[in-house]
Amino acid sequence: MEPKMSKEATLDWSKKKPTIGAERNTYKVEFIVDSDFGVPGAITVSNKYRREFFLESITIEGVVQFVCNSWIQAEMVSAKKRIFFSNKAYLPCETPIGLKELRDEELRELRGDGKGHRIPSDRIYDYDVYNDLGDPENDIEYARPTLGGEKNPHPRRCRTGRPPSSIDMDVESRSHSFMPIYVPRDEALEKGKSDAFNLGKLKGILRNIIPSLTVTDSNGSKGFSDLDSLYNERTLLGMKSPDGIHMKYSLPKMIHKVQESVEEIFKFDPPKMISRDTSCWLRDDQFSRQALAGINPLSIERIKEFPPVSNLDLSIYGPQESALKEEHIKGHLDGVLEDRKAYATRTIFLLTPMETLKPIAIELSLPPVDPNSPSNQVLTPPIDATTNWLWQLGKAHVCSNDSGVHQLVHHWLRTHACMEPFIIAAHRQLSAMHPIYKLLDPHMRYTLKINALARETLINAGGIIETEFTPGKYCMQISCAAYRDWWRFDLEGLPADLIRRGVAIPDPTQAHGIRLLIEDYPYATDGLLIWSAIQKLVQSYVNYYYQDASAVCSDTELQAWYDESINVGHADLRHASWWPKLSSPDDLISILTTIIWLASAQHAALNFGQYPYGGHVPTRPPLMRQLIPKENDPGYMNFVKDPQGYFLSSLPSWSQITKYMAVINIISSHSPDEEYLGVRKDLSTWSGDPKILEAFYSFSMEIKSIEKEIEKRNSDISLRNRCGVGISPYELLIPSSGPGVTCRGVPNSITV
Repeated sequence: MEPKMSKEATLDWSKKKPTIGAERNTYKVEFIVDSDFGVPGAITVSNKYRREFFLESITIEGVVQFVCNSWIQAEMVSAKKRIFFSNKAYLPCETPIGLKELRDEELRELRGDGKGHRIPSDRIYDYDVYNDLGDPENDIEYARPTLGGEKNPHPRRCRTGRPPSSIDMDVESRSHSFMPIYVPRDEALEKGKSDAFNLGKLKGILRNIIPSLTVTDSNGSKGFSDLDSLYNERTLLGMKSPDGIHMKYSLPKMIHKVQESVEEIFKFDPPKMISRDTSCWLRDDQFSRQALAGINPLSIERIKEFPPVSNLDLSIYGPQESALKEEHIKGHLDGVLEDRKAYATRTIFLLTPMETLKPIAIELSLPPVDPNSPSNQVLTPPIDATTNWLWQLGKAHVCSNDSGVHQLVHHWLRTHACMEPFIIAAHRQLSAMHPIYKLLDPHMRYTLKINALARETLINAGGIIETEFTPGKYCMQISCAAYRDWWRFDLEGLPADLIRRGVAIPDPTQAHGIRLLIEDYPYATDGLLIWSAIQKLVQSYVNYYYQDASAVCSDTELQAWYDESINVGHADLRHASWWPKLSSPDDLISILTTIIWLASAQHAALNFGQYPYGGHVPTRPPLMRQLIPKENDPGYMNFVKDPQGYFLSSLPSWSQITKYMAVINIISSHSPDEEYLGVRKDLSTWSGDPKILEAFYSFSMEIKSIEKEIEKRNSDISLRNRCGVGISPYELLIPSSGPGVTCRGVPNSITV
């Protein structure tokens, strides 16, 4: 029962050497096979060349195609002598006998033995806690607690096996490692993605340095004109040359081209938020709209009791009763660290008959210091110039807090971090020929590498997140607290999340099984279209391979994948009673729909609008440096004399602003090699399964139809949250996009 093998075919590169860096090189080889060999079911490849190469695909006789997309290491640097590829999807119990040992061997190689240090050529997938964010060897200020375990529960990451720190043996060393953080070789960024990423970093550095040289006060901007000067003049509304004539017409054509080239490199494009109206950020309706059609539409909740009551620890955070009273809202019903100041904020919105939100009260809370002095204050919409600026400061503090929650909880935790264990387990427990692996494959692309890059420069001690957001060195502990006390996989699907937040109720008569209580909620209405399309595809796919519950329960690889995802990847929450069971096709459909939704549309909604909606820092500051002045405060008269100056000095410093803008501009950008929802490059895998091909083609057509429907909605003047004067259309869930910062496009996976 050994596999029937052809004779080995050798590709002699000495006759035609590959072109390094080329998009692809194509070669022909001949296999010698017996006349009764049959249709090839698998191929093994070994590399006796001195360098690794990336194998994209193998096509036999123009009929049978093996989609490989894998790095093949030279035998001299890798213990792995051959790589195995199959062109069909098989459940474990249906694997041809000749392929079974190859299937098992491949999984053993991918799991490794959990020992030793990883080297860049390895293809091993394993787990570890987040013990590589701190850098105490460089400075004790950068010591950070390990994330993962009883004290700071957190999803697990991909294991690197770096040497231990000389200061703390339980922590991996950063200072003595000159190699990038390890990810399995097949997770590396492809050339197009890597080139686009590096170009973005270069532009970011230049856009951060040059403005700093032109502003004398590095502590902050002197006026809003300083902030406007950061943007590209040829596209910013109202920006003119010194003589008052628009730049395009005041310079000779050649010089104008040079001007455009220089601005392209050194200046930012105006964010979508202000591209139609540079003063729109001051308006209450724009402040409110961000909760429904901005970069963080996941925090808005329906009030279930009034006044609201906190559930935080009374001994630490003070009285649980809110300072909000009926008199604060009745008339409207028609710091943690030295360099930053923060309140706990609660904002009350009224849903108007036009389905828009109206802010009617902002509660600001500080930890109790003096029992005779209230720690809470309430701001209501302004009635004069003084209260107007106090209201603007209150909104800025709300947006600053929302920026932190968006980045640390909804974006990093719920998509990047919580998806990683499912991806690691898929590579370790699901053979590449398993139908569920093949379904998930495009939705796992680049994620492990992107998360590794985040650990290097974003969420590490002293990294971008700590220096640019209010919580500072406590950022990741906030993520841990949200994971421990709030995150639940069974509520991560879109319908369940909307119900949890009280903005929808179950309703079996509705198309998606729920009824929205805010009908013009762009994120939710567009998202439900995509959720339903994903669910329909997964349902067709799962029911094709699993006819009943016994087929699901007896699939050893599938059960091992889900079990390991929970018990190892999410070890700190493994005993939670809310984990969904995996004992029927319906269970599997629900689990897979949630994973694909989170990796694609959910991440897109949270990521690709960061610069378009947050690139104008007064609109959405990532941190604030001053509290709101009270009449008996020493600095109150300074506020009265120069409220604009006080507001600007409350924002991040000039260097923080430009650095923040540069970073979110990079991570809001699509690369040229992006693969979007509804597009797959591996359909040849199912060439013998017309029902599966039909399901994928139907899904692709439905995604195109959804795109047209969203564009239609964005032109509907009755939908005030997505169409109107100065209102930018909600495009974050439009599936397709070109490269760059487009504020649209839903990639298959978490690619940035």
